[in-house]
Amino acid sequence: MSQNLKLAHLANLPHAIAKPTYDRADLQAGILHIGVGNFHRAHQAVYLDELFNAGKDLDWALIGAGIRPGDGAMRQALEHQDWLTTVVELEPGANHARITGAMVDFVPIEEHGHAIVTALDNPALRIVSLTITEGGYCIDPGTGTFNPEHPDIVHDATHLQTPRSAFGVILAALKRRRDQGHAPFTVMSCDNIPHNGQVAREAVAGLADLIDPSLAAYVREQVAFPTSMVDRITPATTDRERNALVERFGVQDNWPVFCEPFRQWVLEDHFPSGRPALEEVGVTFTPRVAAFELMKLRILNGGHAAIAYPAGLLGIHYVHEAMEDPLVRGFLDKLELEEIIPCVPPVPGVDLQDYYRLIARRFSNPDVGDTIPRLAQDGSNRQPKFILPSTRDRLKAGADVTGLALVSALWCRYCAGLDDQGRPFALDDPNAGRLQSAALAARDDASAFLAMRDIFGDVAENPVFRSRFETALGRLWREGTRVTLQHYLGGAV
Repeated sequence: MSQNLKLAHLANLPHAIAKPTYDRADLQAGILHIGVGNFHRAHQAVYLDELFNAGKDLDWALIGAGIRPGDGAMRQALEHQDWLTTVVELEPGANHARITGAMVDFVPIEEHGHAIVTALDNPALRIVSLTITEGGYCIDPGTGTFNPEHPDIVHDATHLQTPRSAFGVILAALKRRRDQGHAPFTVMSCDNIPHNGQVAREAVAGLADLIDPSLAAYVREQVAFPTSMVDRITPATTDRERNALVERFGVQDNWPVFCEPFRQWVLEDHFPSGRPALEEVGVTFTPRVAAFELMKLRILNGGHAAIAYPAGLLGIHYVHEAMEDPLVRGFLDKLELEEIIPCVPPVPGVDLQDYYRLIARRFSNPDVGDTIPRLAQDGSNRQPKFILPSTRDRLKAGADVTGLALVSALWCRYCAGLDDQGRPFALDDPNAGRLQSAALAARDDASAFLAMRDIFGDVAENPVFRSRFETALGRLWREGTRVTLQHYLGGAV
């Protein structure tokens, strides 16, 4: 018989499930986290849970927060189970489940973020962490810089008392702290964005520039924004995972998290108001976060993009199935080894080819059940961060970009919304309508897709890239994905 996940039921759960060894009553909140999703609960919350299990830093527990209406569903699911989460690590043939209890509360979801700003009046909350996805940072994709014309920023600049964006909420709370004479909290981005600490700083300070120069100066001079690199493959939760949890472990969890065993967190040690001793549970603190970050964004995230679009066009649903397809796997291997890895700078203590082999094993894990639609979503934000920087670097060095241009062409072909069998699928992207129109127009004129300069920037003007892109896209439409990949692997694209 299965057991509902509740604090009062922990002792009744099967012995095979690891449970918190600390008393939840001893925890005090020190971190407010905006954007409580699967990744956060499989990553930051797990590290903190392990630290608390060691009996250390119990004053750094988590309070959840969200600024979008959809965050309400997560809050409701977790509230019914006392903010506990079941995390299942999917090692093939040896799955392990644990209950994490690092979260002790979740701020009520409101349209204009008032509850979060009020919660941050508490000086005990010394860190605000973020997993709001790449699209939440109000970045101009073409320039990679803060976009002051983003609709949420335009609103918050004149209505800071009712902010819509995460950065409006953060700025409003920092302003109140400053006005009340309290020390500012540290803002810790945990999103897959190059130099995420600097990007977060420019979003908060850039908004402040539109309101009050003295407030902007306060943000830039007094508030810490450490850079981080985070990594753990964490698929979306469906009834498949909920049912598997009941069948394998006898636990009913409203929103469990299934993830791979591997996890990594690299952090810049810049926390003026203090931090938990995360180095004791495996976090790497280093001033060279950027090197680890670039490695991960280009090799892992770029690799995800490389397999997502051909697999989607071929009708492959799961990532491990894509890795079993010789053409998709061959494309990934050749692209990584010949074009991506050669333009990744050295990383302290890391062999880049060994790192790629680890990535390939992680992608191939059948128990994770990661999906191609998840990897393919939000391409208009991900291409400029994970693929085009490698393309740009190789072009500047005078190197060829046959494989990287093929990734972009595959994305374009995918954005048409039809697979190779003519079956329609929905694009999961905030710019889906524009992308599909441009992709369909590009069937006859490839430049129609490259005309989106906010995405492609100066890469679209390069004659080598344009030629490679046009050749690949034309073959994709004429001959299909399999033939195009065969040409690439044979050196003919």
